[in-house]
Amino acid sequence: MDTKELLKKIRLLEIKTKGLTRHIFSGEYHSAFKGRGMTFSEVRDYHFGDEVRTIDWNVTARFNEPYVKVFDEERELTLMLIIDVSGSEDFGSENKTKKDLALEIAAVLSFSAISNNDKVGAIFVSDKVEKYIAPGKGKKHSLIILRELIELIPENTGTDLNAALKFFRNTQKKRSIAFVISDFIDDNDFMEGMKVSRKKHDMVALRLFDEAEGQLPKIGVVQLFNAETGATTWVNTNSQKARNIHAQNFKQFENHLDAEFTKAGISYTSISTEENFIKPLVKLFQNR
Repeated sequence: MDTKELLKKIRLLEIKTKGLTRHIFSGEYHSAFKGRGMTFSEVRDYHFGDEVRTIDWNVTARFNEPYVKVFDEERELTLMLIIDVSGSEDFGSENKTKKDLALEIAAVLSFSAISNNDKVGAIFVSDKVEKYIAPGKGKKHSLIILRELIELIPENTGTDLNAALKFFRNTQKKRSIAFVISDFIDDNDFMEGMKVSRKKHDMVALRLFDEAEGQLPKIGVVQLFNAETGATTWVNTNSQKARNIHAQNFKQFENHLDAEFTKAGISYTSISTEENFIKPLVKLFQNR
């Protein structure tokens, strides 16, 4: 992709997501994710209904009238985008691949973060950390993240989310919000890495999938190619049994992920390449 085409794609992405960010996600984002705590701002006269625990007894004793402490939320946060760029992310049966969907979601989340004056950074992962962009502020920084994601040609095609999660914990010493954006097709035990990360950070899992992944079309004997391992398998798609087994395995995988993330207390939702991602994201934010 040449520079002109790249800039055009980024500009179109910015225009497409700008309205969503301003009118929908900024408020939801702010409400869903809290700052690090409360900082003292000032004291003021006590008003009827104020909590007794906010009374500043030293000032009250000095002026012989009740005063209360006023606190402001320490708002600034760090948002980390941990994005799966393995071979399976290139799959898409209609007009959009899982990688395209990840790009749009990353745009909305990063623009929401900067509109709240938060920092945003990114980790792109295959079966190793392909790229790390340290957290920073401002529109220019968000556009750099999107540009790097568009331009990235991963060195590897496999998946090891634990590699990214370990790198994330080693680089982010302060509490952060981490969005793990992936199809979670990973032979490694990434759930353990998610649980360890959750002890200090706010973890959110966004699973991307394509409807065609769970359904085999009836088109005879076909060769299925694994984009991550390079392995191929011959399957007779005319067989109802084969199609049923494939669909059942896919559904079991979905149910397993849902149960594991719920058990771990990690915010989680699935988003299809064929649906508008606004609704599931807003619902996820509101449920927090």
